Formats: sequence, structure tokens, C-alpha cells
Amino acid sequence: MIRLASGSVTRAQLLRAAGIEFIQEAIDFDEDSIIATSPKNFVYQATLGKYEVNLKEFGYEDYPLLVADTVVTAKGQILRKAKCADDARNILMTQSGNITSIVTCMIYHSKEKKIIDISQTDYIFDEFNFDDLDAYLASGEWRGKAGACMVEGFCKAYIKEVRGFESTAMGLNTEVLKAFI
Repeated sequence: MIRLASGSVTRAQLLRAAGIEFIQEAIDFDEDSIIATSPKNFVYQATLGKYEVNLKEFGYEDYPLLVADTVVTAKGQILRKAKCADDARNILMTQSGNITSIVTCMIYHSKEKKIIDISQTDYIFDEFNFDDLDAYLASGEWRGKAGACMVEGFCKAYIKEVRGFESTAMGLNTEVLKAFI
């Protein structure tokens, strides 16, 4: 049993699918304060910030602690979480017809070991259909998603090629995690 220090429904689904038992509870961390010039640096700082606040609250003695964060990048830009539908549209249009990289960092800490992993999955997307994009924006499913991107949802129909693990793009590299626990 591990403690997933994340409110992410998708990360919980990934753990269930991987057969990893967990409890889910987390203390929030304000990512808006992070200043980083590269996606890997940003996602590491965000994950480390989440790790520190959740370690202070929960420790790792009762249950191993697992925290993760994800960042999306395209055209050299770090694409953060959209604040409104117009912001989401602009972020998604940056990805349309381009290579989008999704970088996920996780920290797993148990009594026996501490693992820090940064993994990247690249997607090559076809250009998005404007009607599909409008429907996705109206659904609100983009809220709270790094880069407003849902590779398991809206973006799935536009994937031309994938390089890397899809679990990484969904927010947690369960392939790496399973190898260590």
C-alpha cells in the first residue's frame, strides 16, 4: 500500500490499472511560484515542492509516499494549466499539427528507498478540427490539465505517432514505478 499524494483521478486510475494498492490524499502546492527555463527543471521543481509539503504532512513511515507532476511543452514553450477557455484554446493550438512533449516527474519514498524519475513522452499530433476543439473546450475537461491536454481523451483522435510510455503522458510512469516497488 502506498500514499498517492495527488488529487489526480487519472493518476489513481493508472495505479489501479497497474495493480498497485494505494490511498489517495494530498496537500496542495502552489506551482505558480516556480520560475524555470526548461520543462524538466519546471516539473522537477513542482514535484519537489509537492514532495516537501506532503512529506511534512504525512511522512513515509506509515505508507510509502508518491508524488508526481507533469508539464507539457510544444514549440519551445512550457504550456501550463489553462486559466480560462481562451487560454486553453491558445495552448491547444500551439500543439495542433506539432510535436508535443509531456514530461512527468515522480518521487517515491519508502523506508527502504527513494526514487526520483523524470520521463518524457512525445506525441506528434495532426491538426485539430475546430468543431472538435470547441466541443472539448465547452466540456471543461481541459481544466486542471497541464497544457489543457488529454491524450486519453480529446487529443487521442489526433495522435499520429507516440514516442515513449503513455502512462508518462497521463501523469505517472507506472512502468518505472512497478520496477522499483
